[in-house]
Amino acid sequence: MQQAVHAAVGALIAEGGRETLTVPQIAQRAGVTPSTIYRRWGDLATLVSDVAQRTLRTECPIRPTGHFGTDLATWAEMYQEEMDSTPGREMMRDILRGWDGAQAACSLMDTVQPVIEAILAAAQPSVRLSAARVIDAVVAPVLTRLLFTDAPLPPGLARDAALRVAAEGRERE
Repeated sequence: MQQAVHAAVGALIAEGGRETLTVPQIAQRAGVTPSTIYRRWGDLATLVSDVAQRTLRTECPIRPTGHFGTDLATWAEMYQEEMDSTPGREMMRDILRGWDGAQAACSLMDTVQPVIEAILAAAQPSVRLSAARVIDAVVAPVLTRLLFTDAPLPPGLARDAALRVAAEGRERE
C-alpha cells in the first residue's frame, strides 16, 4: 500500500505539480481510500514529505580516494548543484513541510552524515574532524541559503567551505 501511494504521489506531481495535488486524487490513483492515507500520514504535507525523504541519497556519490580536501570539495560541489536545482529545492521544501520538529534531526541532515563519514573514513588517520563539524561548515550554509533565498547559490559556496574545513582538519594533525 505504501509503495502504491508513494508511486501515485510521484506520478501526480510529475503530471500536474504540487499545487493541484489532493488526497482524494492520490487515493484514487493508488487504489486506496482517502481515510487510509489520513490514518497513515495524517495530512498531505506529511505524505509529500515522506515521499521526498525516500528520494534522498544516502550513499556516497563519489569513490573516496583518501585525499580529504579533494574528496570533500568534489562531493560538496555535487551536493550544492543537486540541492540548488529546481527538483532539489522542491524536495527540500517538501521534506520540511512535513517535518514537525519533534524528531531529533531532520532527514536533510541525516542523509549527508553517512556520506561525510565515508569521506572521513577514507582519509583516516590524517584528518581528525567529526562529521558534525563538516556538516556545520559545509552543509549548513548551503541549506540556510536555500531556505532563506530564492536566488541561486553563489558558485563555489560549498566547495570553498569544504576546502576551508579540510585545511582546518590538516591543522589539527
